[in-house]
Amino acid sequence: MLLLFILTGFYLGYSQSEEKAITLETVSGKIEGSLLIPPTPENPPVVLIIAGSGPTDRDGNNPIMKNNSLKMLAEGLAEKGIASLRYDKRGIGESKVAGLEESQLRFEHYVDDAKAWVALLAGEPKFSKIIVLGHSEGSLIGMITSQNKDVAKYISVAGVADPAAKTLKEQLKAQPPFVLELSNPILDQLEMGKQVDSVPPTLYSLFRPSVQPYMISWFQYDPKTELAKLQIPILIVQGTTDIQVDVANANALSKANQKAKLEIIEGMNHILKPAPADRTANIATYGMPELPLIDGLLERIASFIK
Repeated sequence: MLLLFILTGFYLGYSQSEEKAITLETVSGKIEGSLLIPPTPENPPVVLIIAGSGPTDRDGNNPIMKNNSLKMLAEGLAEKGIASLRYDKRGIGESKVAGLEESQLRFEHYVDDAKAWVALLAGEPKFSKIIVLGHSEGSLIGMITSQNKDVAKYISVAGVADPAAKTLKEQLKAQPPFVLELSNPILDQLEMGKQVDSVPPTLYSLFRPSVQPYMISWFQYDPKTELAKLQIPILIVQGTTDIQVDVANANALSKANQKAKLEIIEGMNHILKPAPADRTANIATYGMPELPLIDGLLERIASFIK
């Protein structure tokens, strides 16, 4: 997977940190990232930040809404003497050329990309240790990636505890009853590794044939099982006003491994910002790039890392 990496650096004035553009050459094309290095210490720890699902870029943004949450996370860690590497997922942002045809994409492609970044960081003697941080769907990718001797610690932020198929079934309960009735047999088949040829028109966007191979590959992983495999310190972070992932998920993850430490942050939503429980007001923050991260988040993460 990892064929070549290229570093080009430039300096940022806000904290004298150095941000380097990194290119990871893969078989299907280039994946672009940003390595942010603080001026001190000389050998800082480095965090690999893995973004969540959908067309999310290295800064935590998507084409519809910009929130800059992961960019703020990286910059906040740099202020505390912690380096970070974040990247655009294959097919997204500056990594668009590395995208595969939807029918060819598998969950393992994202895992392999994260593993390749860890290998890159492990080959750089400047860093004292490597920490993997996964946000949302990136949490599961991070758990699997952290089953690696080069990873010292793992952080899950807003991660789901159940296999994706079970989570989808729960989410579909909010839809009209017929949607769940039609979806459950399809999900059951996909869980068994079987593609479904006949998909009702009303569900085609969710279960179109071209996306089914990805779903099959994704459904085979149970986050609790993957987390239980880790023999390193673990931090589970969850906000109380996250309308996408509730606190029960964090509680379940923390019980899956005795090495896990649980941090519940009052008033934090899915994009790590302060937000009310009201759905409309909460979602409004997804388009507020100037809104800072919630107080206390960076301090808790930095304390765990150091």
